[in-house]
Amino acid sequence: MSVSVNIPEIHALRQRVEETFGQPLATHNAFIALVDAMDASLREHLSESTLERLWGYSTREADAISLRTLDVLSRYAGASSWKDFCALLKTSSPVESEEFSGDSLIATRLQPGTRLQLGWLPDRLVTLTYIGHNRFVVEASLNSSLQPGDSFECIQIQTGRPLYLDRFRRNGSLAESRYVAGERSGLTSVQVIPVA
Repeated sequence: MSVSVNIPEIHALRQRVEETFGQPLATHNAFIALVDAMDASLREHLSESTLERLWGYSTREADAISLRTLDVLSRYAGASSWKDFCALLKTSSPVESEEFSGDSLIATRLQPGTRLQLGWLPDRLVTLTYIGHNRFVVEASLNSSLQPGDSFECIQIQTGRPLYLDRFRRNGSLAESRYVAGERSGLTSVQVIPVA
């Protein structure tokens, strides 16, 4: 039996696994280390390629994932099974929906060539250029692990909320991953840079 990867419970499981592991899964070596950690703690093996597809790190993203894989990941995250993990989410998670306010930019409303400056704590400042089709390129980066030439997709950018980058590519690389900026406090500033 397989489960679609496009459900909120899968996103929650990935987050919980990363919390248990103690670091984000954003490199091939991190996935290998996770496999080793699960082998040691559970005595069950999952391949790093399976995990990379589930996390969207591989060029061959998964549409569905096996129940066995979800059971192993759920046990690693502290539940007894995938079914138990989903049940725990319903009873222990706060409501994840709310209205929000704050400055917001919708990518499709921007013109290609529009430049933005984003800031988040503690002292991160990044300049981006919108290149169209919800895609941005990093021009400059101060105190952030984002680097000039990095590119990503993002539909909406908003102050007070984390910035989730999809299809993140490190400067010129074809490998894609996901990235989050301002995860704890959200973006502190979102500015369109006026044309000189």
